[in-house]
Amino acid sequence: MALTAGGHTVGKAHGNGDAANLGPAPEGADLEEQGFGWMNHKTRGIGRNTVTSGIEGAWTTNPTQWDNGYFKLLLNYDWELTKSPAGAWQWVPVNIKPEDMPPDVEDPSIKCMPMMTDADMAMKMDPEYRKISERFAKDQADFDEVFARAWFKLTHRDMGPKTRYIGPEVPAEDLIWQDPVPAGNKTYDVAAVKAKIVAAGLSVSEMVSTAWDSARTYRGSDHRGGANGARIRLAPQKDWEGNEPARLSKVLAVYEKIAADTGASLADVIVLGGSVGIEQAAKAAGVNVQVPFVPGRGDATQAQTDAESFEVLEPLADGFRNWQKKHYVVKPEELLLDRAQLMGLTAAEMTVLVGGMRVLGSNHGGTKHGVFTDRPGALTNDFFVNLTDMSYSWKPTGRNSYDIVDRASGATKFTATRVDLVFGSNSILRAYAEVYAQDDNREKFVKDFVAAWVKVMNADRFDL
Repeated sequence: MALTAGGHTVGKAHGNGDAANLGPAPEGADLEEQGFGWMNHKTRGIGRNTVTSGIEGAWTTNPTQWDNGYFKLLLNYDWELTKSPAGAWQWVPVNIKPEDMPPDVEDPSIKCMPMMTDADMAMKMDPEYRKISERFAKDQADFDEVFARAWFKLTHRDMGPKTRYIGPEVPAEDLIWQDPVPAGNKTYDVAAVKAKIVAAGLSVSEMVSTAWDSARTYRGSDHRGGANGARIRLAPQKDWEGNEPARLSKVLAVYEKIAADTGASLADVIVLGGSVGIEQAAKAAGVNVQVPFVPGRGDATQAQTDAESFEVLEPLADGFRNWQKKHYVVKPEELLLDRAQLMGLTAAEMTVLVGGMRVLGSNHGGTKHGVFTDRPGALTNDFFVNLTDMSYSWKPTGRNSYDIVDRASGATKFTATRVDLVFGSNSILRAYAEVYAQDDNREKFVKDFVAAWVKVMNADRFDL
């Protein structure tokens, strides 16, 4: 409400003319318009004759001043429905006093009729909104404070946590919508933590899936989500279907003890668990590799987590783990692409991660779709080898399921989803798949997988 009222406290809407005189929108306008749209080349279209939204008038008596005049007019007058000169429906006050009328935009000696929209009327007519309107009308300082905080949130919401802010005007206060994360310990013995994880006896799939689920929430669009903070152990993430709560609870119980014993944050232990799983899987494939790791993640508390705002981060599908909550109009491979772009992945990184996670056995629920290997748990390039092997053909068996069939015997060798097959169907993705399918690129596949994996794990490490 503060944002709406504040936005309507200054300025005016423009509809004092014939909307039919406006040209096309920017994308449909002629080249010479140079990106501008709705141009009026028929009549005067500036000043008091401007037409944009079609609604005409100011909301307040003094539309160039910051005050609570919006609430004064809204609450002190009755309003009736009328049409603007451009034909838009709007509300005007009944029997307004001349001194309450705003000035003309070109000649201050001319008084004009103020107006309100349906949204403004809701601020008066809805019982709950009216309580807030009356509160702001009586307390200008309260209105100023609430608006300032709402404006700051609106204009900084997509900047991520406060650690990304720079400059002398960064507020000292931590705000919950900034998803604050306490500083983590950087001085513990990483090797000792990894040794304890190995000794815990978790499977490659359990370690890799938990680390992935913790990090995959990251969104480059607003820098929210990610592994830092270990919010996967908190509500609402701990109960998300895509995070497999039973498996997650088992793994976290192991990790929490390791974190307590070593001084590492749980967030770091989760990511290190993924590193351990990948190193074990690479070794099983005949490649020795060490997954890069930088300690220092912190553990957020439930009090530092706005559970309601985190609900929108819940994955409804994750092609990397070959899962979707239900069938959607959007195709599974399109949902995969959307998640990949949110995480800032390139097409090549998306390809190598999917191929690697399939052979690691990290599918949601342990399904076998896309696990094109006889050596699950080993970080091999088998997914790409079998995907591009022309001795197989693919047969649809349902809305999102396929069999890979031996052309000679007719026997079913593997099963797959649309997400799996798109890497053989799409020409660009197939080009990457064929690179990784080469016999002499097995080590390249592992190294590229590790690089892409680390990119996902560190996506929210703005301190690096």
